[in-house]
Amino acid sequence: MTADIQPTPRQLLPADFQVTDWLTLEPYFKELLERNISSLQELEQWLKDLSELEAVISEDACWRQIKMTCDTENPQLAESFNYFMMEIQPKIQPYSDLLNRKLVENPFTQELKEPAYFTYLRNVKKSIDLFREENIPLQSELAVEAQQFGVISGKMSIEVGGKEYTLQQAAKFLEDPDRNVREEVYRKIAERRLQDKDTLNALYDGLLKKRNQVALNAGYENYRDYRFAELGRFDYTKEDSFQFQDAVKQYVLPIVDEIYKKKQAKLGLDSLRPWDTDAEPVGIEPLKPFKTGGDLLQKTVTCFEALNPFFAACLEKMSQLKRFDLESRKGKAPGGYNCPLAETGAPFIFMNAAGTLNDVITMVHEGGHAIHSFLSHPLSLTGFKEYPTEFAEVASMSMELFSMNEWGVFFEKEEELRRAKELQLERVLTIFPWIATIDKFQHWVYENPSHTHEERLQNWQRILTEFTPASLDVTGLEAYRNYSWQRQLHLFEVPFYYIEYGIAQLGAIGLWQQFQKDKEQALNNYTNALSLGGTRTLPQLFEAAGLKFDLSPAHIKGLMEFVKEEMDKV
Repeated sequence: MTADIQPTPRQLLPADFQVTDWLTLEPYFKELLERNISSLQELEQWLKDLSELEAVISEDACWRQIKMTCDTENPQLAESFNYFMMEIQPKIQPYSDLLNRKLVENPFTQELKEPAYFTYLRNVKKSIDLFREENIPLQSELAVEAQQFGVISGKMSIEVGGKEYTLQQAAKFLEDPDRNVREEVYRKIAERRLQDKDTLNALYDGLLKKRNQVALNAGYENYRDYRFAELGRFDYTKEDSFQFQDAVKQYVLPIVDEIYKKKQAKLGLDSLRPWDTDAEPVGIEPLKPFKTGGDLLQKTVTCFEALNPFFAACLEKMSQLKRFDLESRKGKAPGGYNCPLAETGAPFIFMNAAGTLNDVITMVHEGGHAIHSFLSHPLSLTGFKEYPTEFAEVASMSMELFSMNEWGVFFEKEEELRRAKELQLERVLTIFPWIATIDKFQHWVYENPSHTHEERLQNWQRILTEFTPASLDVTGLEAYRNYSWQRQLHLFEVPFYYIEYGIAQLGAIGLWQQFQKDKEQALNNYTNALSLGGTRTLPQLFEAAGLKFDLSPAHIKGLMEFVKEEMDKV
């Protein structure tokens, strides 16, 4: 298997065609809409041409967004993205709906072979059901306004020791052996966020109002129910989400509580505060796994090579194509992502590296996404490559666990490697309460769209407290904690995208269980399942990976016990 990825060949569009405005695009939509389809063969060619058009437009839109997140202070890049969202995308949507209807109404559609077309046509029918002309301007406005979160956050910085740091860069001081330094930086970060709390509250208000209107226009009671349909959550319900939240409270929170008690004892503290959770005892220096973004990339390539040469080849191909922006800097949007590029195939990885273990985890996580992009790119239709987000995160979170045995490339000393593995396994568990918190908060927010700021505050406090381990002392930090939801990018940019991390972590732990027993079989299951893209249902993708799609408390309990056992071995 090689990573010599081939761009989707163009047959409909000229090789030099670029998306500039609607006038140059519209003729291709018209031709597809008016084309006569009188055989199965003609239908399959029509689908390939439609797929090509979708890939070209998707990649153009992605590049506009990538460039804007890399430099939020460049007005031309923001203008380019906004132009697409306000002037081109709204004109595409009515045509997309008409083309979807042309497809489902064609008699030869019934002859398209299963199973690849089952999930594809299911998504097409879902899009038809959700489409409303009056939602087009609202959805364009939402796409533009949601990006303001990155603009606001990209400007945030603090001063430590007379030097300016982005909040992502400053986070490394939370690992400092000096507790006073940790607390000072924790409070500075929190205070800086509070400066924009009213701006972010107002931004969220506007997003909620428009999202709720989109749902009402489509005939839904609330945006939560609409969004479940829009995200294609065909295989689980809101009740499953509630069950997941309860399972986290029942089976994960007690283990997290235990982890924090051990950390408190290890640090010799009277109480464990939020600025202590990433710290080591005095005398033990913070882990420094790499120096620069280039160093991080090269070490990750070496790490992936030891797992599977194809994994390393994917990153090397991306490096040749300049598909990385890794280091944190002022004016850059927060967070990290892997952006699939539908036409050329090799994706783009964006992150805010500052030299910490968390950056290593982010890099291998996004690297897992990148491998998914490579493996699914050869599928014949763009729609086949649109895999469920819950399984996309299995690709990335499994890689965090698979790669641990090869982390010696980042940590030459055996003791540092042991610490890194221990911290990663702690993180596998400690992330669950935050996932449940964000998920439960979103359910409340969208079930109660006309809530006041005070009601939002009270319910955030209630839900946050529900999932905060008793061993973490948060006394006197209410002012910071009251608005801690505002640091979560997903609430602003991709609503309801968060339980996916929880579902995927369960899958990743299951694959890691396989890996511990038979490395080759686990990696084969992983690559085979990822190669299917979106051509199977979510439970079928889990099955292809040798996993069971199960959100029951009993299943979650078993997986948590396995991780705990593995932690005890480190």
